[in-house]
Amino acid sequence: MKKRIFLIAMFIGMIAASCTKLDVPVESELTPDNFPNTPEAFVAATGPIYTQLRSGYAVNYWRMQELSTDEAIIPARDGNYDDGGQYRMLHKHNWNPDHPTIKAVWEWGFGGIQTCNRLLALFEDAVESDSKRQTLAEIRTMRALFYFFMMDLYGNVPISIAFGSSEQPATSSRSEVFNFIETELLAAVPDLSVETGMLTYGRPTRWLAYVMLQKLYLNAEYYTGTPKYTESVAYADKLLTESNFSLMSDFTSLFMPDNGPNSETIFAVPYDANVAPGNQFSRFGLHTALQDKYDLPFRPSIALSTIADFYRLFNLAGDKRNETWLAGKQVDFDGNPILVKTTNKGLDASYSGPDPGKEIQWQLEFTPEMPLRLEATMDVGNDELGKARGVRSIKYYPDKNTHPSNRDSNNDVPVFRLADVYLMKAEAILRGAAATTVKGESQTADVLVNKIRRRVGADEVMGITLETLLDERAREFAWEAWRRNDLIRFGKFEDAWGFNPGGQAPTYRIYPVPTSEMRLNTKLIQNPGY
Repeated sequence: MKKRIFLIAMFIGMIAASCTKLDVPVESELTPDNFPNTPEAFVAATGPIYTQLRSGYAVNYWRMQELSTDEAIIPARDGNYDDGGQYRMLHKHNWNPDHPTIKAVWEWGFGGIQTCNRLLALFEDAVESDSKRQTLAEIRTMRALFYFFMMDLYGNVPISIAFGSSEQPATSSRSEVFNFIETELLAAVPDLSVETGMLTYGRPTRWLAYVMLQKLYLNAEYYTGTPKYTESVAYADKLLTESNFSLMSDFTSLFMPDNGPNSETIFAVPYDANVAPGNQFSRFGLHTALQDKYDLPFRPSIALSTIADFYRLFNLAGDKRNETWLAGKQVDFDGNPILVKTTNKGLDASYSGPDPGKEIQWQLEFTPEMPLRLEATMDVGNDELGKARGVRSIKYYPDKNTHPSNRDSNNDVPVFRLADVYLMKAEAILRGAAATTVKGESQTADVLVNKIRRRVGADEVMGITLETLLDERAREFAWEAWRRNDLIRFGKFEDAWGFNPGGQAPTYRIYPVPTSEMRLNTKLIQNPGY
């Protein structure tokens, strides 16, 4: 069923290819005979928006949001995975406007915005109908989502809503972009579907607009200087009152290869190994010796892990979320040790004993600590000990049906979940909003957090604070691309972690406008400090 949704979304022959330039005239293959006039045709015609979204979300966008925090790290391993130092620049907060990922994500985000603009311009000529109104609202919501991503990452960005104009857009302030996103979402709400399930999976609904407004208002004090915590709670309550979402009883099921749709995920980026590639967590984040255990049809990399500082947060007894990490000595599903055939020297490059070439069998062991072999390049070494530095995530559970050549998996990646609605509401209350009653339940911050704790089998809280709530968000949303946003909002983004000494200027809370974009559009203004 999920593949059928993908195939509909991938059917883009009715629309010209996506374009990110701002001065290209409107072109279309649509004619009076094939112009969208049914719900199915409108869904098919909007496929390029979702193709663009999934093309960059789980790799480059994810890296900008997570590698710049304590949640994820790609260290060099005897020169491997150094890639010009781009990953350690993110970890240590010393990037510049020429960073390749910063450039790629700008192009991805504004490519999505321009795709939305193009389709809005094309659909203006469609005959008025409920399908047209809903589709236009969906496109405006997706454009607002792309703008939220860009505003969160780059702060001050141009607002472009006219496709085909030869006029280059000037930089707008973050407050202006905030107001634009808010206005767009509020305008779209009445025409968005309230259905959940397969028919609307991976597409905007009224519930996506509500949770985006909740997130927008939660961050309003940081984004604009004006707190809107009461408004954030109001949109949480609208979603909780009007929708039928519920927490999944099994936390790990939210991230399995067959994870969508489900009762908790409000909006996800759907992936399919064959027709909608882009999820490569298993490719980058496992270890070659785990291939047989998870029956993977490819040899995984060893690049991506977390650091000891972050892993220590997973310390609650009975917490199912602890099981999403691989740490310590590794065994197969029958309890047998996973052995790596190597030599004394292959295990430890610093070995100086009498038998460096002696063959040995070493039990794979992931160590939270990551001692550096070369500090300047954040290099942990590429012997077997070096390869096993860092705890590995299996939150996006390894998929045995991963594509063997492109190494893309079938796990959909959630963007907004009901758990976030609860924890955002708890945070807004702790920051000064009044607790409210929803469906007869008085929802204090403790009540809301304990919904999450009960689901994962951890002890309930009494007297949750902002500090302990941040830790709870870390446990719940690890590797879901929210950690940077959270750390900035909590004033922790300049803290030290891993190999990041901390203390950087607030400049790095937003990324620079890429040099290439400054050359293309002379109206753009570089962000302060770059």
